[in-house]
This record gives sequence, C-alpha cells and structure tokens, in this order.
Amino acid sequence: MRRTASVVAVFTAIALGVGAEITLAQDRAPARAEPRPFDSPPERLAQGRPTKNPYEGKADAVSNGAAMFRTRCAGCHGPDAHGYLGPDLTGFWAAGGTDDRMFDIVRKGIPGTEMIAADPARVLDRDIWQVMAYIRTLNAVPVTVPTGDATNGAQVFRTNCSSCHMVNARGGQLGPDLSRIGSARPRAGLQGKLRGTSTFIRPGYEPVTLVTKSGERIRGVRKNEDEFSIQIMDMRERLQGYLKDNLTEFRVEKQSVMPVYGPDRLNDRDLNDLLQYLAGLRGGESASR
Repeated sequence: MRRTASVVAVFTAIALGVGAEITLAQDRAPARAEPRPFDSPPERLAQGRPTKNPYEGKADAVSNGAAMFRTRCAGCHGPDAHGYLGPDLTGFWAAGGTDDRMFDIVRKGIPGTEMIAADPARVLDRDIWQVMAYIRTLNAVPVTVPTGDATNGAQVFRTNCSSCHMVNARGGQLGPDLSRIGSARPRAGLQGKLRGTSTFIRPGYEPVTLVTKSGERIRGVRKNEDEFSIQIMDMRERLQGYLKDNLTEFRVEKQSVMPVYGPDRLNDRDLNDLLQYLAGLRGGESASR
C-alpha cells in the first residue's frame, strides 16, 4: 500500500510538472520575428511585400537595375524603355500607375500577351524593384493626345483585319488574338506592323511553306515543330500535321502572311482611326462593339 502511494505521488508530481510547463508555454508571448528590410507599415501589403519601391533613388540599385533591364527587358520595351514591341514604360507613373501595380505586372505577367510572368525562382523580388528603380530615372516621352475615330476604326478593323484576327472571341485565328493589344503594344509599334516597317513576327505565327512528295504546296503559320514533324495552321485556318520525311521542301519565310497596308491600301485617316481603336483593346467587351 505504501509502495502504491509512492507511485501515485510520483505520477502526480510528473503531471503537475508537465501541466505547469504547458501553462508557462501558453502564457509565454510568442517570439517576435525579426523585421525584414522595408517591411515597415503602412507601405506594406498583407503578405509582407512593400507597396512602394524600397530601392528608389539608391545608386547601386539603379545601376544593377539598368544592367538587368538591358538583358531582360530591352528586347521588347526598347533600350531606353520608350517602347518597341512592348509599350513605353517611362510614362507609367505619370499616367497614374503605382509601384505596386508595376511590380504585379512583372511578377504575374499579362494574359494573352508576350508579357509572361517572372518566375520567382529566377527573378527575385529585389531584381524587380531594382529594374523599376532604373526605369524611374528615365525621362518620359512627352504625352501627346492620341487622335482618331475609334468607331470608324472598328469598322476598318472588321473590313480588313477580322478575317485573321480575333477580338473578344470574334474573328479569325490565323493571326494573333488582339483582344488586349492596346496594353501590349505601343501605337508606334502597331503602325510599323501595319505599314510593313516592322519585321517582327510573333512566335507561333512564323510563316512557312511546305511541299509534299505529291507536289502539293501548302502555306500557313508554324504552330509546333520537332525533329520529325511539323504542325501548322494553313491559310484556311485548318490545323495540319506533317511528317518531315513526307516533305520535299520545308521553308520558313521571312515575309509575314499579314499583308502590308500601305497608303494605297489604307489611307492615313483610316490608319489613324484603326490605331485609335486598337489602342482601346484591353480585354473589355466594349472594345469589340
């Protein structure tokens, strides 16, 4: 009986000790995480990311950002960020844009355009902020008020472009979908493409000519290719696949399947109206009406 009482006392002491430790642990305030750089409110999102560029105005960051811009961004936005295939970035803030919005565009991309998301495993948040710090140092091109009649431009589009290009799920598929072209291309870039001064051809729309062993000649745009086969969309918008062994000729053309709209085909007034219409295409239904 005395042994049993001793055992009970031991277990009681252990239980009380454990309970005390649990109570102390619960009462103990959680350790405060060390604050990360640039995380001070109110310039911070709920997930801990700054809403204002923490590197703005820092010389080293601007220098690093300039180097990254030249290697990662200049091919589309031009060496001075004034736009080439992609839009002019220098007027983004003057037009009401915010650091947070610019960061999101770079990180998440813009669906339906060549502006793809930046992979966090390859592009750190710091890299994006530093590139933005560099862009903020560039002089914005003076804003000119665009002119043109978008209503007439929509009619010009339907007459000349809709057989090959789709806007808001209506139109052809031989050329790229233009539903968001206004947010993806500067006006000058669109004009160059229409007038034929731009030689850029979007990947997935490279023109090709195939000749089969039976002598059939097929022209279209390349959609996919591997060592043994090629898949194209022909000029009648039919997806076709061919084994290369069954072809006697396979040639990638330099001239786009899109015709050149010179002044003899599209006068300056209609061109201006068309550009005004295209500039308003940003994914909204109203743009297609």
